[in-house]
Amino acid sequence: MKDKGKAGEAIVEQQDITVAEHSGSEYGQISINNNVIAIIAHETAKKVPGVVELSGSLADGIAGMIGKKPKDRGIRVEKENEELLTIDLTVVLEYGVCIPEICVQLQAAVKEAIESMTGQHVYSVNVVVQGIRNTSEKSDEEK
Repeated sequence: MKDKGKAGEAIVEQQDITVAEHSGSEYGQISINNNVIAIIAHETAKKVPGVVELSGSLADGIAGMIGKKPKDRGIRVEKENEELLTIDLTVVLEYGVCIPEICVQLQAAVKEAIESMTGQHVYSVNVVVQGIRNTSEKSDEEK
């Protein structure tokens, strides 16, 4: 049963995502929780040049107050059917980058990482650019 949550929620389905067994497997079934998919997407997105951060919505901010993990923020995992996942990412990019180019790199990297690590097929990786930030301003603010 899907819960059409707000953008930025890592878990929109309360059941685990089940990865299909290899034919002839005698060991049993493998289940991967949506949070694992969200962490893979988060860690992969951080490695794409030009991505400053994954940014959650107002709902994420409220969820953070009650214990939502930062690596879930800005990521929503949705199961299209038994075989396909849709991943929604909300990001802040570095000022001056070619936004469409970075988004395509981000989509490809996240899709490949999730598919290679989980065996699940990714139907789509949707990217919402919520903002841009000059990275030198970020380091000035931290001082």
